[in-house]
Amino acid sequence: MELAELVARRPFPAAGLLLGLTRRCPLRCAHCSTGSDLFTREEPDGGQLESFVASFSEENRPDVVMLTGGEPLLLPALAERLSTLARSAGSRTALLSGMFFARSAIRRGRRGATIPPAILRAIRSVDHFSASLDVHHEREVPRADVFRSLHRIRDEGVAVSFHLTGTGASDPYLADITRAVEKEFGGQVPCLVNEVRPFGRAASWARPARTGPDPAAASPCSMAAWPVVAFDGRVLACCNQDTVDRRPVPAHLDLGHIGVDDWATVRRRALESPVLRMLRTVGPTHLAARYGSGPGTGSYCDGCRALDGDEAAAAGARAVAGGAAGALLDLTAAMRGSREGAQGVVRRHGCAAYAPLVVTGGPPLPETEARDPR
Repeated sequence: MELAELVARRPFPAAGLLLGLTRRCPLRCAHCSTGSDLFTREEPDGGQLESFVASFSEENRPDVVMLTGGEPLLLPALAERLSTLARSAGSRTALLSGMFFARSAIRRGRRGATIPPAILRAIRSVDHFSASLDVHHEREVPRADVFRSLHRIRDEGVAVSFHLTGTGASDPYLADITRAVEKEFGGQVPCLVNEVRPFGRAASWARPARTGPDPAAASPCSMAAWPVVAFDGRVLACCNQDTVDRRPVPAHLDLGHIGVDDWATVRRRALESPVLRMLRTVGPTHLAARYGSGPGTGSYCDGCRALDGDEAAAAGARAVAGGAAGALLDLTAAMRGSREGAQGVVRRHGCAAYAPLVVTGGPPLPETEARDPR
């Protein structure tokens, strides 16, 4: 499974599922959105995760399951079992790693990387492997080591990509690393480029989250499309890290718990909620302005969380997005969101200037374009 296939499914409700295996991570990157470190022990019960994934069926399963953390490869046997279970039901799986294993397991040489056997088995079990790389990760794991490990993983026949983050289109680091990836891999390894958000350890220095759009305009949120299993086993309808970490969970974003709910139940709640349908169709600001208590202050995501307990907004959502008509609205919004494919998704939710790199073999951006997206 190539990166573009995965990203292109993002606007479709319940087409994917994100599993946070742990908040532990042996790295301590300055921008970490989860604030993970080696001593953080928050993680879902492994048995409950396996039971939840085992509840998939060929008729009712997510298309894509993303294994993430923290660092999911600190639990390689669990990652392998979850991937195997998901794939047996017909789902495709992907794993995102900070590459901690590369810095200690590398034998010097152009492609002489050795990867610990348990970790390599976990990587072989997935359909796609993505490596996080940015200026902060490079202070923990050298770029050359990451490149060597990616060559080794490609040799195993696993599709790979890079998940790069920076401060924006004018960030010189992003211009440098994307050129380096293109040169090292001949344009055959795609990159998903995002901007650092003010969550976790980046909260004190990253740019604030975007403010809400014009209340009169629809601004759909496809981040409310894929359920997320958080570090305490709760399943949320939103992958915004600040929302995933906050407790209590706003009622309209709470899809249940893996200890008591199976995938079919979570999927039904995600698909049939009128409020979630409205979030995916017009966005929280428009919903609050038209039917609720009016747009609030703060960011776009703050406005969504403020819908918790807004009975007028909930009633308006039920009137517009309930039943079969609401399901059709939801599907129409997903189709519109996917019309431009993976590049369109990245332009809306990632670093737009680097959107072409999400496609394998996509053209490298000229340096001037990378530094100035205007």
